[in-house]
Amino acid sequence: MGTGWRRAVAVTAVGLVLAGCGQGAKSAGGGDSIAKLEIMAPADPGGGWDQTARSMQSAVSGAKLANFVQVSNVGGAGGTVGLQKLANEKSTSFLMITGLVMVGAVETNASAARLEETTPIARLTAEDEVLVVPADSPFKTTDDLLAAIAEKGKGVSITGGSAGGTDHILAGMLLKAKDISPDKLNYVPYSGGGESLAALLGKKVDAGISGVGEYREQIKAGKLRALGTSGPNQDATLKVPTFKEQNLGVELINWRGVVAPGGIAPEAKDRLTKLVTDMHASQQWKDELSKKGWTDTFLTGSEFSTFLNKEIGRIRPALQNIGLVK
Repeated sequence: MGTGWRRAVAVTAVGLVLAGCGQGAKSAGGGDSIAKLEIMAPADPGGGWDQTARSMQSAVSGAKLANFVQVSNVGGAGGTVGLQKLANEKSTSFLMITGLVMVGAVETNASAARLEETTPIARLTAEDEVLVVPADSPFKTTDDLLAAIAEKGKGVSITGGSAGGTDHILAGMLLKAKDISPDKLNYVPYSGGGESLAALLGKKVDAGISGVGEYREQIKAGKLRALGTSGPNQDATLKVPTFKEQNLGVELINWRGVVAPGGIAPEAKDRLTKLVTDMHASQQWKDELSKKGWTDTFLTGSEFSTFLNKEIGRIRPALQNIGLVK
């Protein structure tokens, strides 16, 4: 065997070892971890989608399910700018945070990219919405508030997040439950819960809708009064009746999940689903849920796909009812 031939074999062997390292080391669970996982938050830093992406980054890294986890932010148009970027993504180790807000934004922005074209991976968390008024408001119940809207129309204002988002949709659903014309809704949108909270406490608006987490401390401090929550069950800390318990027939959860680029191979989908399933089972993810106060609503496979299609099917009529979609 010549020296040159032996040197070539040695170089080839090193190359194979290095290439093998790129496939990912063994994870804590004994399987192959992903070498590099990319997670896109289709929003600016600081919001719920960004928090979800960074909590995933912390849990996946802590559980050693990927060698490297990168989070990027692509804000704009209720997540549809990020959704368009996902449509052009070729990586098979790429996840995008999504949720109910994006379902509505696709419709209100007439987005060319659609959630139906992505690869659903998992629903992760959910948060109930809560309807509140200032503590000294004359409105003691949801019925009181809705009766005033029926009588005074736009003379009664409700604040919340961006137009067409979860808060706006819930306001429209509450009016519809009482057969109140949607053109009577005076909805005052803000970009975040902090701004809507300031408007409430400053008595610039009559009522507000947001995720329970945004208003919880002010409710507990007695500065806001909760009139109802939107989930299937009462919030354990607020102990106010749900809208279903108030015979309004309204239920809505602000869920968040992850999807992958459309058209990826079945084995790539299975690999991402396993990674997220392993993350969900990890203590690191349980700690993130506890720290953020999120409700665990984990769902994968065909069940998540069915859920997503149902959400898309019911949100469009809700947006049509409040005049945001024709």
